[in-house]
Amino acid sequence: MAVVTLSNDELHGELDNSSDNGSDNNFDNIPPRDAYDLKETVSDGRWRGLWRLMTGYRLTYLAAIVSLAFGTAARTASFLLVAYFVDTYLVADEKPFALPLLALAFVLLAAVQGGFTFLSGKLAASTSEGVTRRLRNYMLDQIQRLTFSYHDHMRTGELIQRATSDVDALRRFYAEQAIDTGRIVMLFTINFGALLYINWRLALISVVVIPLILIMSFFFFRKVSEVYERYQEQEAVLSSRLQENLSGVRVVKAFARQPYEEEKFEEANSEMYRRGRRMLMMHSLYWPVSDTLSGFQMLLGFTVGALMAINGTITVGEYLAYASMLIWIIWPIRNLGRLIVQMSTGLVSFGRVAAVISQDRENLDLPGFTPPDHLEGDVEFCNVDFAYDGTDAQVLQGVSFHARPGQRIALLGATGSGKTSLVNLLPRFYEYDGGTILLDGKPLTDYPRGYLRQQIGIVEQEPFLFSRSVRDNITFGVGRAVSQEEVEAAARAAAIHDVIVTKFPDGYNTLVGERGTTLSGGQKQRIAIARTLLKDPRILILDDSMSAVDMETEALIRRALEGLMAGRTTFIIAHRVQSLMSADQILVLQQGRIVQRGTHEELLAQPGMYQSIYAAQTRMESELEKELSHVRPL
Repeated sequence: MAVVTLSNDELHGELDNSSDNGSDNNFDNIPPRDAYDLKETVSDGRWRGLWRLMTGYRLTYLAAIVSLAFGTAARTASFLLVAYFVDTYLVADEKPFALPLLALAFVLLAAVQGGFTFLSGKLAASTSEGVTRRLRNYMLDQIQRLTFSYHDHMRTGELIQRATSDVDALRRFYAEQAIDTGRIVMLFTINFGALLYINWRLALISVVVIPLILIMSFFFFRKVSEVYERYQEQEAVLSSRLQENLSGVRVVKAFARQPYEEEKFEEANSEMYRRGRRMLMMHSLYWPVSDTLSGFQMLLGFTVGALMAINGTITVGEYLAYASMLIWIIWPIRNLGRLIVQMSTGLVSFGRVAAVISQDRENLDLPGFTPPDHLEGDVEFCNVDFAYDGTDAQVLQGVSFHARPGQRIALLGATGSGKTSLVNLLPRFYEYDGGTILLDGKPLTDYPRGYLRQQIGIVEQEPFLFSRSVRDNITFGVGRAVSQEEVEAAARAAAIHDVIVTKFPDGYNTLVGERGTTLSGGQKQRIAIARTLLKDPRILILDDSMSAVDMETEALIRRALEGLMAGRTTFIIAHRVQSLMSADQILVLQQGRIVQRGTHEELLAQPGMYQSIYAAQTRMESELEKELSHVRPL
């Protein structure tokens, strides 16, 4: 079972490992309580789950509650001391204690109350921050390890919402709501006990409306829980819309679609406003009713207490103490109702977080697996079928071919023909439904996913670069300390070293903008190639890696790829025939099936899709060259 003992290369993507000076930010020395498997918090009962989430911090939280009890007792003792002072020094003739001693007692009680209140708040904050820090780490690790199928169906904004807003709601639950509830219970128990000591009839009269306040609070608790859950769902929709808009801001600007995006955002924002207004209405209804009941109880208590003091049933000092304690019973109980209503938000957020935690992770390891001394890269597909989870449509049907070590296999076909789905089966991003895939003669499922992904390098059509230095991006995924000489050698092989040294202001330490927006398409692509070269994989996947660059850049990238592909089994996805002509075997896919296969010369000699695509692209390039030949230079 997986626990939240995370390593650098798993959680931080090996970026820190690649620095020359190493990194102190590792998780090998995590305290034992942080190694608790949060999957065990998932339960049918949310209260039980919240209790389990505190594993490792329960004693600290218990100490916070005990400190709260001592602070509350000191407050109540000061009220009783007031009664003693009034009845002994202001009314009675004999004074058994000197006045300075009583003053010192008041000071000591105030110091005890303040000290224990501070300690209680400190311990509660330590618990809440510790629990949520551990939960945030676990959520990141959990999200990174979930299957590709899960991420296909879950919006990014929804996951961000659950890992931030919902986790913060749990922090508030432990830091404020739960501890304040304990504080109110302590205030009621101790003060009510003191009232019973003064006069039991008066004590019972003083809590007449409390059952009504509690019943009303639990009624609102259920209602607010439902409303808040819908509010959080809509906030996740809004976060997703905003995240998508910011990620695609260049496309939005390029097509002048700002008004359209504003309209779509306003729709989601208006719905969130309506749900938020309904939630606030629920809170607004609660306060007038609870304030009316609390005010009635205060008036009743003060009146009855005053009459009893006038009749001599209680002393004047006891009445003053009673009045103070009544305030510290009624108003905290009134706030208890508010806390009960607010605690519903913590329960809802826990349910949303638990829904992510309960998902099964990708199993990256395989018990008993011994890595081979050398992976040849012999890949064979035998009648492979594949369909994405939740769909009946077959993406791949009866796919069979054999790629020998070091061969280049090209995949050609229309969009949706299954090219990318086919290569995604190799690193086991998805599991095939039928047939067999063999790697060096062994079923692909005999290799752990983690090992396969170390041995497979991928250069995508749109390479993802992190908002870190060029060096960090090149060393990403290596999993070991890398010297500067190795980094520069990889960059030279990718034809990007000279650009980094001469055009980037800080060379290899130049910070790359988010998603590499400060770099050209060709520069991003060559940095991605350098990253893959440094990884030194046995199998290489080039997913349409030259479709979005100009011809000059394509020539540079093609030279870099020649060095990258040397001696490696390579799968090339491309839409331009010129990118596939040197392949040892070209597979033409249509609707998930291989309809043609062979070398470039063999496929040109036979009628079919490949011949048609080649003729069309050749004709378009000839026409373009003719048009350009008639253009006069300025």
